[in-house]
Amino acid sequence: MTTMHPDPAAAPGSAAPRSAAPGAAPAPTAAQDAPAPGTPGRGWLTWAALGVTVVLWASAFVGIRAAAHDFSAGGLTLGRIAVGTLALTLVVAVVRGGRRKAAHPDRLPGRPAGRLPRGRTLALVAAWGVAWFGVYNVALNAAEQHLDAGTAALLVNIAPMLVAVLAGLLLGEGFLRRLMAGVAVAFTGVAVIAAATSDGRFDAVGVVLGLVAALVYAGAAVLQKHLLPRVDALTMTWLGCLAGTVACLPFLPALVREAAAAPASSVGAVVYLGVFPTAIAFLTWGYALARSSAGRTAATTYAVPPLVVAMSWLLLDEVPPAAALAGGVLALAGVAVATLRRRPARTERRVGRRAEPRVGAGRAR
Repeated sequence: MTTMHPDPAAAPGSAAPRSAAPGAAPAPTAAQDAPAPGTPGRGWLTWAALGVTVVLWASAFVGIRAAAHDFSAGGLTLGRIAVGTLALTLVVAVVRGGRRKAAHPDRLPGRPAGRLPRGRTLALVAAWGVAWFGVYNVALNAAEQHLDAGTAALLVNIAPMLVAVLAGLLLGEGFLRRLMAGVAVAFTGVAVIAAATSDGRFDAVGVVLGLVAALVYAGAAVLQKHLLPRVDALTMTWLGCLAGTVACLPFLPALVREAAAAPASSVGAVVYLGVFPTAIAFLTWGYALARSSAGRTAATTYAVPPLVVAMSWLLLDEVPPAAALAGGVLALAGVAVATLRRRPARTERRVGRRAEPRVGAGRAR
């Protein structure tokens, strides 16, 4: 495996960015990618984007459960990402048509939308989209047909730990002691939730599918962080979702057959999954990932399992046991330890690395 390195253009003190490959969009300079000094609200917007992502991704578990009785894993995946592609196409049309403001502080992350990647970058974006929008969703949908929601959430949420390790190895983000400690605390919390909500049955197929989803999630998050300096998050999300949709077209006959027989509530769940947890949440995820380290951004998704418990309680009338509530509090505490930075009075220690990048302080270096 080729080691991924941050773009030299982002390195402090670099004289100039490296030249782009023929036909490819030029890599952004540090000044282009970093937030403008003194820009009010940028950190707040990053945290708001993370909050939206976590809430919508948590709601996806409820949406999948609502539609799983009437749709197969492949049909549900194609329906969801096809709707997501349509929604993202509308967003791209609006952004390109009326929001081409250069260096606007509140715009979508990355480089200005409108220029499509080419060559190797385009191929990597397509591979990322097939993996995360296609393979990940098929594996997750299939896993939730075998496992209860708590166990599925536990398996998928080992991904942030894998992201932190891969980002340290491949992106040079290092192994922040507080990040790793927070990951451990949060993982303990989601384990308590899974134990409290599980029905006690072990399904080897479901476990394997859940682990596949977690591995694909981790790899896709690290690859996305590597590509964001070269393509803006809106364009990357749109092209990736489109690539995933094309890859899942073999499921079209199943989708048509199942949609014709499904009740309106299940069809509505598929539409919801496409617009909100897919189109909107992946855009807000890209916004946050462009402004924080991959490990720290992924660690915030440990808040998903306790939110799934709460949503199931409110929407599905499933009262969680006390242990599940305790696990949710523990998971949220781990997220806080891993992601909230201290006051800048002391420098955070990093194993073999420099001080940790700050959320909202531009692209991780």
